[in-house]
Amino acid sequence: MSDALPVAAPRHESYPDEAIRGILKSVKTVALVGASNNPARPSFIVFKYLLERGFDVIPVNPRLAGGEILGVKAYARLADIERPIDMVEIFRASAEAGGVTDEALKLDPLPKVIWMQLSVRDDEAAERAEAKGVQVIMNRCPKIEYGRLSGEIGWQGINSRVLSAKRPALSGKGFQKLTIDRKL
Repeated sequence: MSDALPVAAPRHESYPDEAIRGILKSVKTVALVGASNNPARPSFIVFKYLLERGFDVIPVNPRLAGGEILGVKAYARLADIERPIDMVEIFRASAEAGGVTDEALKLDPLPKVIWMQLSVRDDEAAERAEAKGVQVIMNRCPKIEYGRLSGEIGWQGINSRVLSAKRPALSGKGFQKLTIDRKL
């Protein structure tokens, strides 16, 4: 018999579907740090997708400040945004996530969620945010998670890991968009 202590599972490795669904249903205003106006960039694609799903998405990028992305005014920093932010999505390198998190933690009111995009992870920044009561998601994409939970991602033949015999609910606007508001 070994005297080794059990190894705790790493935090932020997986998230229950209901936690992700709860976040995506509760947040309305999303500040996307690292937004791009280049349609070929992933941050532009995520920005457009969330905007089309009814989120109030605010682009944050110092190079684009004062300009617009898809008709939405861009800001240089989070502190420049004059309305409350529910979620800060970090579309920057992991090395920059701590600074963005610290900037978000200076906001009043605090955001409900700090969401770090795919491949973005900063455990120390997550600890600082959680110590202030802010929920943290790391290494996930809200576009992918929304598409997976709504069933849209299945249109591309991707296994969403969500099974239901119920017909998906179409969103109230647009064409061929599903919503996460359906009951499973």
